[in-house]
Amino acid sequence: MKAVLLFTAAVLCLAATSANAQDFQPKTKGTWVVDVRASDVFSNADDAIKTSGGAATGLHVSVGDSIMPTLGFSYFLTDNLAVEAILGTTQHTIRAEGAGTDVKVHRTWVLPPVIALQYHFQPKARFSPYVGVGVNGMLYYGGDDLNGFKVRLKNNLGAALQAGADYAISGPWALNLDVKMVFTETDASINGGALTSNVHLDPWVISAGVSRRF
Repeated sequence: MKAVLLFTAAVLCLAATSANAQDFQPKTKGTWVVDVRASDVFSNADDAIKTSGGAATGLHVSVGDSIMPTLGFSYFLTDNLAVEAILGTTQHTIRAEGAGTDVKVHRTWVLPPVIALQYHFQPKARFSPYVGVGVNGMLYYGGDDLNGFKVRLKNNLGAALQAGADYAISGPWALNLDVKMVFTETDASINGGALTSNVHLDPWVISAGVSRRF
């Protein structure tokens, strides 16, 4: 997240010195927008790991964050309403932590597409904020088991909330800052079900990048 925020600050400083009075293309009905972003995906998951019988083990799940490039494709249904599909993939390391224990158990790739309906408050302004609500899918693939553990993660669907803003630079080009909160969980099975955890991932996705309007 720090890397994304530093990137955003640098880009906004550049924009402030270069945008001046240049013409820009507003958002209007029928506009397509492509966003290229750097995204930090991080979860505060802290769910208990239990035995197959439901007994506490004293351990909990920790999920590492990941910074990766992502793409967003938006289409404006009206001047204010747009539909966006966000695509990207991230890799996360899952750990079991507790008193005297901190061990990596699994590393997995996640494909977390989000489709959101957005409302843009000032589509014809240079600074154009928006909010959105949508659905998310969490698809796990390419997993690597670590340190003798065997982990299986269940794919799941969830909801997503979104807030962001575009700052038009010149012509069809703009800067973008975007924040999403995704509400999703997964059932983790460890060593054939000997250990289990219902993991409330609920990741934040903080992104910054550039966009082009068509």
